[in-house]
Amino acid sequence: MAQDKISMPSSMAGLTRYFDDYKSKIELKPEHVIFLIILVILIEILLNWQGNAWFGIQ
Repeated sequence: MAQDKISMPSSMAGLTRYFDDYKSKIELKPEHVIFLIILVILIEILLNWQGNAWFGIQ
């Protein structure tokens, strides 16, 4: 009976876990990302409101 056993592959079965292999040099906290998004939104609003007068586009 011991010869009838089926061996299963290991649990990772050739899958690569990239987050273990690579660490980015640039890491941003979520608070910094939210701040940058708000800053970009404010710049867009300001340019839509006053951009034509500042840059002389008519």
